[in-house]
Amino acid sequence: MASKTATPNRRQRRHPELIGLPEAADRCGVHYRTFRRWVRDGRIPATRIGPKLLKVDARDLDEFIDGGAA
Repeated sequence: MASKTATPNRRQRRHPELIGLPEAADRCGVHYRTFRRWVRDGRIPATRIGPKLLKVDARDLDEFIDGGAA
């Protein structure tokens, strides 16, 4: 029988924490339009959730901030 500690890790890999672009821009300390431009230019990956909604994986955002790629 699998241990209960394995379940959260597996779930976390399948469903990453997704953050909206306005919040991600706040975390980076830049304007929303600047962050949106970074996504368009491919500096940070984003996932399309709906026809107009984009979200960023929290881990990708943390790596972006720690890497100083801004």
